[in-house]
Amino acid sequence: MEEPARHLLFHGVIILLLALLAGIPYGKAILKKEAERVVFAWRVAHSALTVGAILMFSLVPILSQLNVGLKIMWSIAVLFIVSGYAFSFALYLGPIIGHRGLIYRGSLPAKMVYFGNSIGALTSLLGTFVLLYAAWKTL
Repeated sequence: MEEPARHLLFHGVIILLLALLAGIPYGKAILKKEAERVVFAWRVAHSALTVGAILMFSLVPILSQLNVGLKIMWSIAVLFIVSGYAFSFALYLGPIIGHRGLIYRGSLPAKMVYFGNSIGALTSLLGTFVLLYAAWKTL
């Protein structure tokens, strides 16, 4: 297994752990009958981070099969790793402060949620474009 794939696997496990741990406040929000927006925010954190971790796991065996150099493999791995942590940051902070981070306004923590979401979205999009390039080069 190539080194970028090993790093992607390791960080994917951490993101999965964060996803599973988000189930704790999700369950507590349900049991305490908190506002639906709070329950929804924790449900999104729990499920979206799980999907992100699974995406990272699915890329692990693919990286070694791509007909590209290590720089491209590292680019793919780093972009998806950064995306995972950025979304983890935003999806944990959002429910705690009560902001979804869809627009850049409000308090500093609200802007930080927006920033985390933006970095997560941008890096996953860039990672997908680099992966598309690598897949094309492998044809």
